[in-house]
Amino acid sequence: RMWPTVTPIVAMCFAAAAQSFFWTRFRLQIGATTVVLALLIGEWINRYDNFWGWTFFPINLVFPSALIPMGFWLDIVLMISGSWLVTALLGGLGWGLLFYPINWPVLAQYHQAAEIDGVLLTLADLIGFNYVRTGTPEYIRMVKRGTLRIF
Repeated sequence: RMWPTVTPIVAMCFAAAAQSFFWTRFRLQIGATTVVLALLIGEWINRYDNFWGWTFFPINLVFPSALIPMGFWLDIVLMISGSWLVTALLGGLGWGLLFYPINWPVLAQYHQAAEIDGVLLTLADLIGFNYVRTGTPEYIRMVKRGTLRIF
């Protein structure tokens, strides 16, 4: 639930700091794109090692968010305007507005219909039944049935 709101705000802090550094020191408009690529590499290492390496969770369910087009957007606004104010207003606005639709193509595959035991479901529903997330009532019931107890 927090993914469309928290992720762009947190990622924007890194991109803005790198863009400021690259622009003031070297007059290069590649700061946001560079840090977004570095974040993407770090996220893939994190996803692969922690989700697949430790828990064998399916790697196609834990992909990092698509931040590269938003880094391009921020750098292009700075390149065209050359102004921090315009970049903060238009670039920041575009960064936040682009986040959700840019990730649609990655999530679209999970809206495929499937018929399981006579019930019409989407693949997202089926995955939600098979891989229960922590903190949901289903997970809490599973833990209470097992040897672990919840405080």
